[in-house]
Amino acid sequence: MKVTDKDVTYVADLANLELTDQERQRMLKDLNSILDYIDRLNELDTTDVPPMAQVPVVLTDDQSSQSGTAPGGNVAYPWREDTRRPSLPRVDTLKNAPDTDGEFFKVPKVIEK
Repeated sequence: MKVTDKDVTYVADLANLELTDQERQRMLKDLNSILDYIDRLNELDTTDVPPMAQVPVVLTDDQSSQSGTAPGGNVAYPWREDTRRPSLPRVDTLKNAPDTDGEFFKVPKVIEK
């Protein structure tokens, strides 16, 4: 699959970007280069590679003694545990807003289409 000039123009229009001919040509080249690279990656045999949700970080001995590590070694995941915490009450949040209807923030319209 190749990206065409029509595709670049369409996406630029969706993003409300005005590209010069030179920028559009560069974007076309870059996007096709990315797709070519993905095609090369798809040629790799990954049958024995387990799926991962995140990439582990290998820690030094000093770091592993200071933080929680995964069982069996100096590997940690850079995600913090989710903990339920109270959020800022809506009334207090809206006090900081320049414009509100009492329940929601009011912002100027920015999309013309």
